[in-house]
Amino acid sequence: MNRTRFLSLLGLSSFTLFNIKTMAENIVKPETHFFKDDGIIPNSQYPLLHYQKAFTATGPAGASWLEQHFAQYKWTNSWRNGVYPFHHYHSTSHEVLGIYNGSALLHLGGERGQKVKVEAGDIIVIPAGVGHKNLGSSTDFGVVGAYPDGRSWDVMRGQPGERPKADERIAALPVPDFDPFLGKAGGLVGLWT
Repeated sequence: MNRTRFLSLLGLSSFTLFNIKTMAENIVKPETHFFKDDGIIPNSQYPLLHYQKAFTATGPAGASWLEQHFAQYKWTNSWRNGVYPFHHYHSTSHEVLGIYNGSALLHLGGERGQKVKVEAGDIIVIPAGVGHKNLGSSTDFGVVGAYPDGRSWDVMRGQPGERPKADERIAALPVPDFDPFLGKAGGLVGLWT
């Protein structure tokens, strides 16, 4: 049976399917957070993206789903663990964190930044230079992290002497070709260009 005939039997048309797809893409818009350089943490001109309730799988199945999903959009070099309990940022790569278990209160953007609760099902895309710190989490808190094109990452803590070299590395980083959650369909593809 051809697709047009099948869709007409269901009472759907190609136009309707297009509208459903477009509505779904519009619903999955991330919350954006902008943080300015505070003299210690450089932060970024690009917004941190927070997708809330982006996926439903939890536990080991959720972690596996995140690793596979991120990898299909070339965000690899993944790991499973938590978030450091001190302010830090990365100067050699952007980072995505997918929460597959529990919840945490993260301090984003350094001391003058914002406290944001994340929980299982959330995905946050952190531009290079943006500070992040775990202020406290549930005992079952689990995260998958990954990096565009499998880049290596470093840990900068806002110590004297880190800048301006860290700033130079951040400025040299390309905008990723794909959003780790939406691919080319949105997210950083539109918001970071």
